[in-house]
Amino acid sequence: MGMFKAMAKPAATLGAAVMALACIASSAQAQDLLVRGATVATASARGNVEDADVLVQGGIIRAVGRGLSAPAGVPVVEAKGRTLTPALFGGITEIGIEEVSGESSTVDSALKIGEQPLRPEFDVTLAYNPASVLIPVARLDGIGFTVLGAATGGGFVAGQGGVVRFDGSADPIGPRALFLRLGAAASELTGQSRAAQWMLLQQMVDEARGQVAADSPHALLTPAGRRTLARYLSGQGRIVVEVDRAADIRQLLRWAAREKVKIAIAGGAEAWQLAPELAAAKVPVFVDALGNLPATFDQIGATLENAARLQRAGVPVAFAQRDDASHNARKMRQLAGNAVANGLPWADGLAGLTRVPAEVLGVADQIGSIEPGKRADLVLWEGDPLDVAHYAEQVWLGGRAMPMRSRQTELRDRYLQRNAQP
Repeated sequence: MGMFKAMAKPAATLGAAVMALACIASSAQAQDLLVRGATVATASARGNVEDADVLVQGGIIRAVGRGLSAPAGVPVVEAKGRTLTPALFGGITEIGIEEVSGESSTVDSALKIGEQPLRPEFDVTLAYNPASVLIPVARLDGIGFTVLGAATGGGFVAGQGGVVRFDGSADPIGPRALFLRLGAAASELTGQSRAAQWMLLQQMVDEARGQVAADSPHALLTPAGRRTLARYLSGQGRIVVEVDRAADIRQLLRWAAREKVKIAIAGGAEAWQLAPELAAAKVPVFVDALGNLPATFDQIGATLENAARLQRAGVPVAFAQRDDASHNARKMRQLAGNAVANGLPWADGLAGLTRVPAEVLGVADQIGSIEPGKRADLVLWEGDPLDVAHYAEQVWLGGRAMPMRSRQTELRDRYLQRNAQP
């Protein structure tokens, strides 16, 4: 999405691309293992389990408990009390659909078509590149999955995205999500008026429900666009709306209730002002927990306590960054840690990086918590995962150990060795 747009970074080298492909090849098959003696932060109703073991077979978690035995030939990892968590959520990003924002040939996140800019059928997952050099960088910080967010190009309806795992697989998992932008950030795309956003959105709904002739000269959507939007209107997927101002969020809640659609809010700087209403409507919020000062007039009520206030009211809270999301996915732990420092319980901070986004995006049956039957997407930490002074020692995706290196670490090692030479 536009608010989570990444900034330009140096272009990828051929060597880095080869390294990324090698990572994909090495992670193609699942693995068995037993992690013994960990503090298992399950991110489930079970909470944290001290001195616990996690048995993985065929890339799936088979058991979580104390005193588990490893079958013959299964490798054992001695955790020695260190924290084991589910692999983390990278936020709403463009990882794998953008490499360098300033180089158009590497950017596939936005659609810019003149005559008919509202194209909900646009699906960025079709451009996903599992060999992106950004993926190893994110994995080093324990990130195992993200949702690809379509960025607004010529219209306030950005298009569709979906969840991808960073294990080298090319296909998204779970249902698609539709991304919209509302408020002042979308006014340039909707005739300089917030009121026009609701006017256009309502016409799109009417078209998707067959209340406007398909051949009308005033139609906003293509036939494919109508079919796509109709799926979301029938509850097949969530609509993620980038919006900050409390007044706009209030209108969004009314619209969602009227049209009976599943929504989530991205950003939501003033969402805390409507926390009871959001909780009653069961609307989750992707919070940027570093948002304190207003960058626009839509964010005048921004506060570092946004996540904590929403959580206390019963709103599902996940995390997502406003800026540099793709190239700085490593900052996701900082967001959660910052929220905890401002009143969010630690368990909810971890849940906002694991279980909650998985639930919101419809993939919690596969990932997001450490429970039997889930994919073995795990991270063993050297210390507190919500403290950026600590780091991930090992990431497993589908039970297979991921290479704990990136283009940056390989460059570091190359030049450290060169400098060490006499």
